[in-house]
Amino acid sequence: MSIKAVKGTRDLLPPAISVWNHVEAVSRRLFQSYNYQEIRTPIFEETALFARGVGAETDIVTKEMYTFEDRDGSSLTLRPENTASVIRAYIEHRLDQIPGLQKLFYIGPMFRRERPQKGRYRQFSQIGAEVIGSDSPVVDAEVIEMVCALLDACGVSGYKLMINSVGTKESRPAFVNAIREQLLPVVDKLSADSQRRLETNPLRILDSKAPEDQPYIEALPSIHEYLDEDSRVHFARLREYLEDRSIAYTVTPRMVRGLDYYMRTTFEIIHEGALGSQNSVLGGGRYDGLAESLGGRVPAPGIGFSIGEDRLVMTVDEAQPGQFGHTLDCFIAPLDESSFRHVSLIARELRRDGIVVELAAAGKVKRAMELANKLSARFALLVGEQEVANGQYSLKNMKTGEQISVPREDLKKHICQTV
Repeated sequence: MSIKAVKGTRDLLPPAISVWNHVEAVSRRLFQSYNYQEIRTPIFEETALFARGVGAETDIVTKEMYTFEDRDGSSLTLRPENTASVIRAYIEHRLDQIPGLQKLFYIGPMFRRERPQKGRYRQFSQIGAEVIGSDSPVVDAEVIEMVCALLDACGVSGYKLMINSVGTKESRPAFVNAIREQLLPVVDKLSADSQRRLETNPLRILDSKAPEDQPYIEALPSIHEYLDEDSRVHFARLREYLEDRSIAYTVTPRMVRGLDYYMRTTFEIIHEGALGSQNSVLGGGRYDGLAESLGGRVPAPGIGFSIGEDRLVMTVDEAQPGQFGHTLDCFIAPLDESSFRHVSLIARELRRDGIVVELAAAGKVKRAMELANKLSARFALLVGEQEVANGQYSLKNMKTGEQISVPREDLKKHICQTV
């Protein structure tokens, strides 16, 4: 029996990989324009990092992490998200000593043992960014502006931005108590997950998608009734700054996100289309206090976001189908064995000029032209002993069928000027 990819993982093959390369190139250019620099963290960390950072009672930690014991007995975990790792690196390498805000971005794989579904895998890719060193709502607004600019640059339209404030660790207990008091009398009517969360972390019930939970969630009070004054002012300022930028948004009081480190600003962007009911493209929020919980000696307020790259690629590909495929500029066919050494040097020259070239092994003309057609080559260059002797080469436009004789020094000009 042949070995196949593990459930929840997949191979990214050409030509589909072209969309991934496009999305990542657009992301890097946009991050650079906002003065972000790339960070790469290990794909596994000490398990305690995620238990302390993400939250011991979150679904990620209790159900989804890939955790294993190393040979020395230590517990390690494949990273399920990257914010905790970035903050760990920030603390370990004393990035707080570098002047200005630390604006970092990352692109890479994460791992969660979730139920595989459309746009969601157990090994998945995230594009994300973090801004560390400020608790200002101005920074929040710029991060959200950048997120929208990134989607726009990728050609995604029709998305919806949802924002909320989840207050602080000091203000949330009153809201949590209100949830518990209202749901305890109907606990037996809730889903099994929500019954468990009512004991361990009632705020997570707001994330529930179980149909039986929805009527009871809708009847809960709004978290905005319990915000402290500083959080109210912060949220009001954020809304003003978004409106200044003409960024449309919807305030969504039930949105708390799935990680314990979030406080104050949280946001999410959804998009109807390729994802169907699984329509969340990205999310993020503020995590003031996370650095201190991970052992940081000085406060390091921050905000960040992560984009599910798998989902973003599906959305981009749906919006612009067939736009990012690989283009073969010239298929070179030596007509005999003696011409092969000559055309290999021509291929090298053209490739140095940025022209995409496929060099065939010596063979029959008919077979070479059939292959050039199958590869969707723009041109076919046919070279035999006579062409080598005369310095004139037969260049065929595969779209129009026109065939002309071209000297070696003019090959680049003819191939590049015809699109």
